[in-house]
Amino acid sequence: MPITVSEQFRRLKQQSRCALIPFLTAGDPDLRTTAQALQMLDQAGADLIELGVPYSDPLADGPVIQAAATRALQKGVTLEKVLDLVHNLSGQVQAPIILFTYYNPILNRGIEPFLQTISQAGVRGLVVPDLPLEEADVLLEPAPRYGIELTLLAAPTSPPDRLAAIAQQSQGFIYLVSVTGVTGMRQKLSQKIPALLTQLHQLTTKPIGVGFGVSQPEQAQQIRDWGADAVIVGSAFVKRLSEEGLPSVQTFCQQLRQALDSKN
Repeated sequence: MPITVSEQFRRLKQQSRCALIPFLTAGDPDLRTTAQALQMLDQAGADLIELGVPYSDPLADGPVIQAAATRALQKGVTLEKVLDLVHNLSGQVQAPIILFTYYNPILNRGIEPFLQTISQAGVRGLVVPDLPLEEADVLLEPAPRYGIELTLLAAPTSPPDRLAAIAQQSQGFIYLVSVTGVTGMRQKLSQKIPALLTQLHQLTTKPIGVGFGVSQPEQAQQIRDWGADAVIVGSAFVKRLSEEGLPSVQTFCQQLRQALDSKN
């Protein structure tokens, strides 16, 4: 069984390293390529990998990931096929896999059966972008019994009391959304991020990952320097994989790893 999300962060903290968390949409351009990309990212410096389950109404996703999900769905990619892929890679990918899925597929399957199924496949973390804090207990409470950690999202617009509640309840790490709105590549990072990171670090000792909008190694390094424990990069990887293929994904991952490990 791969190590937990929390354990991976503990290891990285001991090494004073900032985690790199790439995101891929499962099944785009096809499941075989996804499997190859997961192995490649694992070898090119990813510490954890977020794997998106294609969904027909992805509210939190920008155009790049929406288009990837649409292409994957058109090819018949399902949750079962995604979990088969993860299971088949067991032992070949060392980075813990974090499943990114909307709540409806979980509800359709049933919470406990869903958690059991993804755990048996080898998934270690879970992000559910449309599950609000007020309703998150339905997953937060049972998830640890299956070796799954549910990570909650904190938005730049979250008031202090809500940030405190998210920090207290989130499992594995806290996912700080760097922008108001959907995912996607951006040229400039929000100047709110440093203050939000400081605020969260005052509330909790849990790791904090920053995502949404990161598209360049220099941005990843900036986020690290602001005090983040992890940098999450999605659309930039999804776009490279669909347009340029596996070598481009490998090179970009190596560039991000180098930037995060550099001493300036």
